[in-house]
Amino acid sequence: MMSNTWKEEQHPAFISFISSFLNANSFRLNFVPITPDFILNCGASVAFMFVTNWDCSDTSPIFGRVQKLREQFANLYVVVTLPKKEQNDSFVRSYFRYGMVLGRPIFVLVQDLEMGFEKIVKIAHARGVCKRQDAVSKMKAEVSRVALPLKWFLSAGRVLNQAIGSIEGIAKASKEFILENTDLSADKAEKISRFFRDTQFYLSPKII
Repeated sequence: MMSNTWKEEQHPAFISFISSFLNANSFRLNFVPITPDFILNCGASVAFMFVTNWDCSDTSPIFGRVQKLREQFANLYVVVTLPKKEQNDSFVRSYFRYGMVLGRPIFVLVQDLEMGFEKIVKIAHARGVCKRQDAVSKMKAEVSRVALPLKWFLSAGRVLNQAIGSIEGIAKASKEFILENTDLSADKAEKISRFFRDTQFYLSPKII
């Protein structure tokens, strides 16, 4: 099921892609007045919020909606398209600002729209398989393993914020400077430094 409201906000070519992708994978697409953007059922009902246009200057409505939906749906995933570095930086700042709880809900960061929707279908299918096999506990363990990079990133971010201050200062800090001014390990200092300098690193998904 796709939200009527969400559909009207998207380019017709993307809706056409979604319809073709679902047909190719034996799904039936219905347009209905639902509060999340999508609800897919492959044996287990899963709700999705799909942010296709991240506005760095106005993130409050997005996180306000996330907070409402996570109280309504036990199985909620938020897929966010972040093709640019400044959008990735904005997401990280906003995640801290609005006090998101790790894994509640689970965020999936992608670089383009098509990848985002493919992730939605794969997650819905995986949840259905897990339910049929009574393997939800295994899936939670896998989510925890994959989400571990975010856990250390958030932890390191708090330490950096206290020691260095602004996101701009953190972005300019070298590995050596981070080591001298925090108690972070060399490995974490290296990753933080790469996050703001290495294109492939900062545009890769940090949360699942």
